Amino acid sequence: MLERIWRTVLAGYLAVGAGGLWAAEEIPQGPHGAAKEAYQEKVLDRLETNLAIPCGVDATYWKSLVPEENETTPERVALGRKLYFDPRLSADGTVSCATCHDVTRGFTDQRPTSEGIDGQLGKRNAPTNLNAALLHNFFWDGRSPSLDHQAMQPIINPVEMGVENVEAKIIAPIKDDPEYQKMFQAAYGRDVNYADIGLALGAFERTLNFFDSPFRRYLAGDENAISEDAKQGWALFNREGRCVSCHTMSPSNPIGSDSKFHNIGIAAKNQNFEQLAREALHALAEDNSDEKLDELAIATDLSELGRFMVTKERADIGAFRTPLLTNIGITGPYMHDGSLATLWDVIDHYNKGGEANLYLDGGIEPLNLTDRQVDQLVEFLFTLTDVRFAEENAKFYAQQKAIAEKSRENRDAAKAARKVLTFEDYRHQENQAISQEGAAQ
Repeated sequence: MLERIWRTVLAGYLAVGAGGLWAAEEIPQGPHGAAKEAYQEKVLDRLETNLAIPCGVDATYWKSLVPEENETTPERVALGRKLYFDPRLSADGTVSCATCHDVTRGFTDQRPTSEGIDGQLGKRNAPTNLNAALLHNFFWDGRSPSLDHQAMQPIINPVEMGVENVEAKIIAPIKDDPEYQKMFQAAYGRDVNYADIGLALGAFERTLNFFDSPFRRYLAGDENAISEDAKQGWALFNREGRCVSCHTMSPSNPIGSDSKFHNIGIAAKNQNFEQLAREALHALAEDNSDEKLDELAIATDLSELGRFMVTKERADIGAFRTPLLTNIGITGPYMHDGSLATLWDVIDHYNKGGEANLYLDGGIEPLNLTDRQVDQLVEFLFTLTDVRFAEENAKFYAQQKAIAEKSRENRDAAKAARKVLTFEDYRHQENQAISQEGAAQ
């Protein structure tokens, strides 16, 4: 159902012309619905990325995010870029990094969950690569400590790129390629190898910095950069909306994430957390490798446990990393499972206090925002997209708004206004969990 809704959004967007960087062009599609890699590379050229430290980001802080063994150089970035667009790194030659992180789709795939080899759908939404270099951990559950490490995992995940975790098999499609041989030597002074694939991809992704948004210009003193409604939305973001509690947004933290993990009432809406946690502990006791953890997170219902799969701490059940907010207008659908199609849906979710569960973050409570305030908050969020994507951002705004206006009558005004309190749903959750546990025994 969600996939169909989001495809409708995207289809409507494309029907009126993609605009912007690829205006008046028909986007050629490859397998799995992504734009063909060669076309994506042309679009990337127009975006004019570079190796410079992102504007407004402290140089010392930036350098602390770059591993000492992987200083950003033109040779490493060039190698990483070539690898990023190469589907030969997948088992069937149809999936590249760019399949799920499509340049023409906000460096994500703009679908609820991603499709890998053999048409398999994973359990998680593909986060954008844009500005990811400023994150402190990677994947929705933070199971990866760096861009370099993260980039290696999809290659060996059976649902994503599906190559067996044997270095000889991973590098087999490219190790005899003369161009790759020269590029690996130029970048790292070594022959083609798996570890350097990760390093090179990380180096390339550190160039995907897109912070020049209307909101950043407003913070820099341009009063006309955003609308009056967006300014009111910014005020709501910091006050009644309480968004700033997790989405810190300032010149020193431009991405809008605290890089922490929270249960916001999205995960396991229809599942038993307790049962899932027991299954996870059993599975991880048998195999606690990075490879197994990655497989369980992408391919099974244990995905809904979030950070718990990494820490095994009950406080982390159903908790997921706070996503970055920059370029949010072009990177939907939203949440770890892509279950919310529009930013109006996102604000409505928080407005009613999330979905009750026994591990809901204590900061999640009904907000009692009016429809007008919800509109202003969303207006603000759309100002966080880099100006290079301005036309795409405007078209997605129009598409999402049209959907929101049709669905507004179905919103739970009683919960938002605190006429129904969250703890009343906790009792139902407790009784349901007890009943399910009894049935299982």
